[in-house]
Amino acid sequence: MPRVAVFGGSFNPIHYGHLLLADEVLELLGLDRVLFVPAASPPHKPAGQLAPAADRFEMVRLAIAGHPRFAVSDLELRRTGPSYTVDTLQALAADGDELFLVIGSETFLDLLSWREPRRVASLARLVVIPRAGSAFDPESAAAQKVLREIGLEGGFVHVGAGQARPPRGALIVHAASLPLSASELRRRVREGRSLAFRMPPAAIDYVRSRGLYRAEPA
Repeated sequence: MPRVAVFGGSFNPIHYGHLLLADEVLELLGLDRVLFVPAASPPHKPAGQLAPAADRFEMVRLAIAGHPRFAVSDLELRRTGPSYTVDTLQALAADGDELFLVIGSETFLDLLSWREPRRVASLARLVVIPRAGSAFDPESAAAQKVLREIGLEGGFVHVGAGQARPPRGALIVHAASLPLSASELRRRVREGRSLAFRMPPAAIDYVRSRGLYRAEPA
């Protein structure tokens, strides 16, 4: 059974931080593939701050080209309405793959605000990535409450290179990260500053050719 990491997000725009994290997760967990899933209409983000979904999808496609185990899905672009993760996982599960959902530690703490969080946790193994410099404490009351509410047995399991994955529990992966943020890149575009060494050149060229992020967000 193929083991696939599902890496969703707005990717507004995608950058080297996303790509490094995905490659680290792929290697540390010994997975077969990372599937990037750009959200068409993220429920928790103002639409006015987003580039068109088709543009964000194309930037991801260009950014991952050449990596043999990266792929991108237009599943959420083809579906109408808000891009709920539970719907995406339900559709992907039909392929019979073993799914691993990659989320940041801050997102994990907000998981109870998602649609059907229990179902999300049953459809995919949660892979929690602590943000560099964050104070995420898996033993905190907030983190433990999320575990209880989503019915996840096994608690948190820290996983590093060469370690076996226990059969249960949310995986904590301390993946390498870069001090990059999509909001900072959008600001750099508005100010006419360089994106070099922050995004793949093909994605940078796309941003420029399409005139993305030049205006202030609505």
